[in-house]
Parts: sequence; structure tokens; C-alpha cells
Amino acid sequence: MKLNELRDNEGATKRRMRVGRGPGSGKGKMGGRGIKGQTSRSGVAIKGYEGGQMPIHRRLPKRGFTNIFKKSFAVLNLGTLQTAVEAGKLKAGETVTEDLLVERNVLRRKRDGVRLLARGTLSTKLDLEISGASAAAVAAVEKAGGSIKVAIPPKAKQEAEQGA
Repeated sequence: MKLNELRDNEGATKRRMRVGRGPGSGKGKMGGRGIKGQTSRSGVAIKGYEGGQMPIHRRLPKRGFTNIFKKSFAVLNLGTLQTAVEAGKLKAGETVTEDLLVERNVLRRKRDGVRLLARGTLSTKLDLEISGASAAAVAAVEKAGGSIKVAIPPKAKQEAEQGA
């Protein structure tokens, strides 16, 4: 078999219907659209229209709530920080801010702030200034000899301060 001998099986393809091309075509005159009315006209396709009946999307009750004040944080893991140090993007002992992380391509964007999570390990001393951090991440940074300045403290610390 050669490439120029390739073809579909017999009956696998059908010719398209030429609509509105005379009564002998089987789809002449009205072209299968019926007589008059909205759907016989071109350019009219009202989605959700139910002939004047209240549409289902308006009959059903709406539920839920979207908090427009919700903060969306960029997530930074300890392992990502350690990888950035090993790649030479960050130096041991330097002060790392959110803007510096974006500038050095550790993060793509900072969104409403950067939140540090404890996935992975950190063995380099870093001084961090970020929006938020988990309690385990704070402990891991301090264990590595670094310090962390958090704008939004972990929930565990907040609860401890409120209880005291």
C-alpha cells in the first residue's frame, strides 16, 4: 500500500446536506427550519429561553457566598527556599523579602503576600520577612539558625496569645 492509495472505507463518509437548494434536495424552501417564528430567522439563538416560561436558572434558588475580601497568598515551601539557595539565587544569611523572591525568580508573583509552609527541609540560615507562615515552618527556619518576621502570625501563636 502506498500513501496515494489511502482512502476511507466505502460508506464511511457522507456528503454534506446542501440546505435550501430547491424542493428536490429534500431540504429545500424552508431548509428544515419550519414556518415563521424566532427559530426560523438567522442570528437568533436565545440561550435559556423557554417560550415565556420562567427559565430554570431563574426558578432554582441561589446558594452560597463569595467573600470578596479573601486574601490569596503565594505559597512558598521550605524545600523551594533550599533549592534557591543551592542554585545561587539566594545567599546564606541575607534578608529575604517578598519582592526579592519575585526579583530573583524564586516565585512568579507575590499576590496578596507570601505564605511559608513546612514542606521540605531548610538547612541554610536565612532571615525572612514575609506575610505569613505556618507554625512548623517558623520552627524549621529558627532550627536552621535563621529568623523570621511574619506580618500574619501562625494560628497556633494567635490562639496562645488570646488565651494568655
